[in-house]
Amino acid sequence: MKTVAVIQARMGSSRLPKKVLKEIVGKPLIELLLSRLSQSKEIDQIIVATSDNYENDILELTVNRLGFKCFRGSENNVLDRFFKAAQSCAADNIVRITGDCPLIDAKVVDECIKSFKSQNLDYLSNTLPPSYPDGLDVEVMSYKALHNAQNKATSDFDREHVTPYIKNNQHFKIGNLENDKDFSGLRWTVDEFDDLQVVRNIFENFFPNILFSWKEVLDLHETKPHLFMHNKNKIRNEGLYMSKGQKLWTRAKQIIPGGNMLLSKRPEMFLPDQWPAYFSKSKGCSVWDLDNNEYTDMSIMGIGTNILGYGHPEVDEAVNQTVQKGNMSTLNCPEEVLLADKLVEMHPWIDMVRFARAGGEINSIAIRIARAVTGRDKVAICGYHGWHDWYLATNLSIESGLDSHLLPGLEPKGVPASLNGTTLPFSYNNIEELESIITNNPNQIAAIKMEVSRNLEPENKFLQKVRSLADAQGIVLIFDECTSGFRETFGGLSIKYGVEPDISLFAKALGNGYAISACGGRKEIMQAAQSTFISSTFWTERIGPTAALKTLEVMEREESWKKITKMGVSITNRWKKLAENYELELLTWGLPALTGFSFTSEKNLAYKTLICQEMLNKGFLASNSVYVSIAHTEDIVDSYFETLEPIFELIKDCEEGRDVYSLLNGPVCHSGFKRLN
Repeated sequence: MKTVAVIQARMGSSRLPKKVLKEIVGKPLIELLLSRLSQSKEIDQIIVATSDNYENDILELTVNRLGFKCFRGSENNVLDRFFKAAQSCAADNIVRITGDCPLIDAKVVDECIKSFKSQNLDYLSNTLPPSYPDGLDVEVMSYKALHNAQNKATSDFDREHVTPYIKNNQHFKIGNLENDKDFSGLRWTVDEFDDLQVVRNIFENFFPNILFSWKEVLDLHETKPHLFMHNKNKIRNEGLYMSKGQKLWTRAKQIIPGGNMLLSKRPEMFLPDQWPAYFSKSKGCSVWDLDNNEYTDMSIMGIGTNILGYGHPEVDEAVNQTVQKGNMSTLNCPEEVLLADKLVEMHPWIDMVRFARAGGEINSIAIRIARAVTGRDKVAICGYHGWHDWYLATNLSIESGLDSHLLPGLEPKGVPASLNGTTLPFSYNNIEELESIITNNPNQIAAIKMEVSRNLEPENKFLQKVRSLADAQGIVLIFDECTSGFRETFGGLSIKYGVEPDISLFAKALGNGYAISACGGRKEIMQAAQSTFISSTFWTERIGPTAALKTLEVMEREESWKKITKMGVSITNRWKKLAENYELELLTWGLPALTGFSFTSEKNLAYKTLICQEMLNKGFLASNSVYVSIAHTEDIVDSYFETLEPIFELIKDCEEGRDVYSLLNGPVCHSGFKRLN
C-alpha cells in the first residue's frame, strides 16, 4: 500500500502572499517543510500540489530543485487538484499537509499514519477535536474516500477545502489522534506576517538544527515565551470560515495604512470581522463579493457616487468608447469644454469652471482661489470638506472643532502648526457664531466655506444672511455641493433655496461612479486661478468629463433628483413607522436622498452592528443609512423593509432586557475615525 504525502501550497495566499517562499534561516519555507516531512518513515513519496497560475512557476522550480515532484492543477477547485495529484502518484493512502506548516513533525505524521492503518479507517486526522498546536495538522485518507469526495462533493466550500465532505459524511469510518494534553491554543502555522515572525523566532533559536521536535518547541515556549508573543491573539483555523474579502482585508491592513483609502468603506464602520470588504462587480443596486455572493446595496451606494445605479449602461458605453479612442494625449480633450458649458448653463452665477477628480481636491482648489483673489488667509467653515491641511487645521486650535462636522476624532497630526487658527468652524443655522468669527478676525476671512445642507434645513433665512455677510465683508462664499449636488435639483441644492454663491463645488454623483469634480464660479473670482499655480496631469484625462456629460444627460431625461427624493422620503417615513410600531426612539437625519437614522439609546452602535449582521445574512448591504439611486425600485425597498422589521423587533427585545451583545457574532462597529492596526 503506497502512502503519498500531498502538500497543498501556492503563491497566491490572500493574507500573506508568497508565504511558501518566505525566507526562514536562509531557506524558503517550503524547503523547511519538505526537509522535516522527509524524515517520515511511513511516507513513500512526497508531492507538492499547486495551481496552474503562472505565479506558481517559481514555486515549481524551487520544489523541483529540491528534488521533489510538483503537480499543477485548478486554482479554486482545490479538491480536484489534490485528487489528481494523488492519482498521478498511484497513491493508496494520502496524507494531506498544508504548505503553511513548516514546523510539521514527522513523528506526529507517522503516528497518524500508523493509527489510520491499524484501525482500517477511511479518514483520520489530529484535529477532531484538535489537541496539537496549530501547525501540526495532519490528515490521512484512503484513495477510495478521496475519490468518493471528488465525485460527489458539489459545494464551493467542500471543493475549496478538500476534506469537509469526508469529515461530514456518516458513511466514512473516521478516527482522530489525540494528544494526552491539549495544546490546541498554540499557534505555529503561517497565515499572516505575525505568524511568520513567530516561526522565524523558533527556527533561529534552534539553527543550524532544523529537524528539532515539536516537544522541543513546547519546551522553548515555556522557557522563552516572548518568542511566541506576536500571534498570541490569533484564532485557530480562523481562515477556514473567512470569506475571500475578509482574508484580503486582513492582508490589506498589513501593507496599506488603515487598510484602504477611504474611512467610510472600512469594514469596521459596518461589521468588523464579517463585512465582505471587497467587490468583484456591481450593477444597478447589486454588489457581488469576491466569493460571488450577491447583495442588494441598501447602504451608501459607493459613498453617494451612483445616483443612476452602478454600471449604468449609457454612462459605461460612453466611457468604453472613450477608452477605445484613447483616454490621454498631449492634446486636451474637448469633453472638458462641453462639460464646463453644461455646468454654466445649469447655474446662472457660474461663468467659469475648473475640474479635478475628487472632492477633497476641488475643495482645496476653491480655497486657493479664494485666498488668491482676496489676499486673505483665514477660512470660516461649516460642514465636511475633505482631508487636506487647510481643513484639518481646524483641530489645531480646537481639538474637537470638527466633531460636529460629520467625522469626530480627526487628528491634525502632520498638519503644520503654523496653520493654527486659519480655519474657524461655525455651526449650521447659527449666524451669530459666524458674525463673531468675522468680527474677531477683521479683514482676514478669505472664504466662507459651507455645505448648503446636510442634516438640517436652513432656518430664519440663514443662507441669505450668510450671503449678505459675505457681500458686506468682501468674502468669497463657497457652497460645497460635493455631497448634496444633484440630489434634490438638477444641479446644486442652492437652486432650491435661491441663494447664489460665488463658487459652487461638485463631485461624487457628477460622474456616476467615475472620478470627476468641478469648481464653478463668477468670472472675476475664478480668473484668480491664473494668478496662482493649480495644475495636475490627471485632471486632463478624458474618462471623467465623458462620464459626467452622459450622467447629466441621463439625469435630466429621467429627472432622477425627483425620483430619489421621493423614494428617500418614503424610506424615512417607513423607518419612523417601524420605530413607532415597536415603541423605539428613533432620530432620522440627512437629505431625503441621503437619509439615515439612529436609535436614541446608549446601545445605538450595537444595534447598528446587529442590523448590518442580520441584513448581510439575508443578502443586503445595509446599515443605518441609505443613499438612494434610481435603481432602488419599490419592490427592492419593500423586500428591504420585510427583512428589516424582525430586526427592529429584536432591538425592542433588547431595550426590554435582552442582551444585544450576545446576539453579535463579532465586535461592535466603530463610531468615527479610529486608527486600524
